[in-house]
Amino acid sequence: MEKRTDKNLYTLLFATGMVIVVGSLLAFLASSLKPRINENKRIEKQQNILYAMGVHENEGNSVAFVEDSKVAGEFSKYIKTQLVITDGLNIIEDNDAYLIDIKKEQTKAKAGESRKLPLFVGEKDGKTFYVAPIRGKGLWDAVWAYIAMDENMIVQGAYFDHQAETAGLGANIKQRFFMDDFIGEHLLDENGVFKGITVSKSNADPTNKIKDDNEVDAIAGATITGDGVSAMIKKDLKLYQPYFDNLKTN
Repeated sequence: MEKRTDKNLYTLLFATGMVIVVGSLLAFLASSLKPRINENKRIEKQQNILYAMGVHENEGNSVAFVEDSKVAGEFSKYIKTQLVITDGLNIIEDNDAYLIDIKKEQTKAKAGESRKLPLFVGEKDGKTFYVAPIRGKGLWDAVWAYIAMDENMIVQGAYFDHQAETAGLGANIKQRFFMDDFIGEHLLDENGVFKGITVSKSNADPTNKIKDDNEVDAIAGATITGDGVSAMIKKDLKLYQPYFDNLKTN
């Protein structure tokens, strides 16, 4: 008669073998796919930065990025300098600044460590753009954006995205009608005090013609997502104000 312990030993050995085989396979796949994953991240981030400063292939109401095959060339053409800002005004040039993980930098700041702030300085049609990446929390998960500003912290363009907002509601932050509303909006008040931009349900300017009220119209049914967008703009872009104040004095 077969012993039960023999069966248990066989099951244990088989399970251990499968774990080793599957683990090795996953490790191999992760290693072999890593270059492609990193390349996709580079393309996506560079497309987002370019989109914020108006380098895209939009038609009508669509959102269309620079083609994958063209993005490296367009990024080199339009982005003149990549900066990393720490502790307010410590500034260095870094050609890999676009690879900085904003989520990790926010975690470092919460732990009391110095946070790196990437800033991309671009030129298009004789105009200088300063593009900053920001990140916050929506209704269900992360929301993030790339905001292009001029030297007076007036928004020149924006690209928003999300991890898991509700389709047709909060997910609409990545639609043209929402993103385009930010163009021309002031981040500072008339006295140079940072106010940010509030996504407001009570906005008295639904056609968004008033650009110095520090407000844009909210998306119907997406209050919490809108609040998350407002909060990340105020929290993250305020960190860049010392850089822009310094621009005006030099």
